[in-house]
Amino acid sequence: MLDLSQYSSLGAALRDALERWPNETCLIEADREREKSRLTYAQFKAEALPLARALQDGGYLHNDRAAIIMTNQSKWLISAYAVMHCGGVLVPLDYKLTAAEHLQLLAHCAAQVLFVEYYLWRQIMQDAGFKSLRVATVVVTEAPPNAELAGGLRWEEFRRDADPLFVPRQRQDVACIVYSSGTAGRPKGCVLTHENYLEQCISLTAWYPFWPGVTYLSILPTNHAIDFMVGFIGPFVCGACVVHLRTLRPEYVREAFTRYNITYVSLVPMVLKNLERGLKVKFAELPAAKRFVLNRMIEWNKWRTRKAANVELSRKLLPQVHSAFGGELRTIIVGGAFTDPATLQFFYDLGIPVANGYGLTEACTAITVNDLKPFRADTVGKPLPGVEVKILDAGSDGIGEVACRGKNVMSHYLDDPGLTAQTIVDGWLHTGDLGRLETSGHLQLFGRKKNMIVTEGGKNIYPEDVEMVFDKLPVKEYCVFAANYIWPAKALGKEMLTIVLRLENNQEFTLALREELIAYNRKLPDFKRAGGYVLWEKDFPRTASLKIKREILAAEIGTALERTAIIPL
Repeated sequence: MLDLSQYSSLGAALRDALERWPNETCLIEADREREKSRLTYAQFKAEALPLARALQDGGYLHNDRAAIIMTNQSKWLISAYAVMHCGGVLVPLDYKLTAAEHLQLLAHCAAQVLFVEYYLWRQIMQDAGFKSLRVATVVVTEAPPNAELAGGLRWEEFRRDADPLFVPRQRQDVACIVYSSGTAGRPKGCVLTHENYLEQCISLTAWYPFWPGVTYLSILPTNHAIDFMVGFIGPFVCGACVVHLRTLRPEYVREAFTRYNITYVSLVPMVLKNLERGLKVKFAELPAAKRFVLNRMIEWNKWRTRKAANVELSRKLLPQVHSAFGGELRTIIVGGAFTDPATLQFFYDLGIPVANGYGLTEACTAITVNDLKPFRADTVGKPLPGVEVKILDAGSDGIGEVACRGKNVMSHYLDDPGLTAQTIVDGWLHTGDLGRLETSGHLQLFGRKKNMIVTEGGKNIYPEDVEMVFDKLPVKEYCVFAANYIWPAKALGKEMLTIVLRLENNQEFTLALREELIAYNRKLPDFKRAGGYVLWEKDFPRTASLKIKREILAAEIGTALERTAIIPL
């Protein structure tokens, strides 16, 4: 791989990667049975540079912000590199957000350029807030002939032949602005520098290296912090190949493992759990004799790898299991949310190590990762090289708030010095998560200190972002909390949102009111719905500007009521 310690920016590192491995395949894009494109590093460069030149000819300057809203595809990475070549700032946005949320974030980050897939651009154009959009240049991919683009430019036509000027950047310059949560409330734009990404990549590839011939299956959205790092930056600076699937139907994902001999893949816990269920069903369907042999081989593999993973040995002991994953899979990378230790152990016993880790967008990607030396299903691994972890205000059980420090920690939150000062104190990032650091260096997580939940799919849900759905509920006031924030629970994986209701004086909680509450709740996506409600008999404490004092209210409820006060919805 490239020696990233010698580089001052992502753009410079990626530019050299395109020169160093011109004939290696860097990107494959497949849709069901059909392979749509296959690019070498030289071909990737030939696609990206005319795009960069078109940006520069259109007045795009270094430090200008360029947003990308696309599903996983080669054009995502090509656009990102073109921006970096020009010295710009990349703003990856989640394509699963609503059009209104996209418009809010585009305004918040003051994007000058937008690369967007046509069906998403059509949704944005139809939103009531479209007239307020102030993006100077919009480049639309996959637009049908004669489609109305409202001033947008077609991807195929947005290119110039002359070589673009490479604009160098320094390590402390801004590389990306990444939004870490939902947007209906207070947008949290994490400002990440080139140094953040370079140092994070050095740390991760020290434990899990890539090289020419390695193939990474990209399933998580590229805008996700994990996939941006290990599904773009990491493979490219090592000469490896990334496979994008335009469908995530299970049968095509399974086929991709064998078709492309996948070496690494990143998953969120929910997908990993589904994969576990599918394998257990197949094992249960085996004839009794074959099932007996399989179980003995699993036990034998478990005993032989009890001190350290040995993938080569496991492939010999359990060839049919490994061939189902293409025969080349070395590690599954999982993060973004709590993973059941039993699931991690299940895959390890099959000889498929899962490198579970822990991180935040504010820490670029990862803080700790399981290095498998030894494998510990009950922890989230050890701090990565160059990352320090400590526990703040630990109790007698050693559990306190996890804090980290390192060159991977973001610069600040965009346009929010107050939140930045609360989050980064004396160089230490306060995560809001509760953990304990063992003498072996392994970190165990036990819950959250902050008013937030993380879904199995890796989504951060902030209660404040959910509240607007209930704004017409006929009660005096209400507030949404993470239940574990009111009643601290030193456990992860069973988190839920709770809505606290304060009725009007003499108002009764009727069946009709309950049904109305349920109806509003159903307007939310499944992963954002409240799991229950609490009836509170006192007025909410408020500031002089009438904002709810959330911490005080949560403390009052937690002191006065038991968790059983939550009534299921």
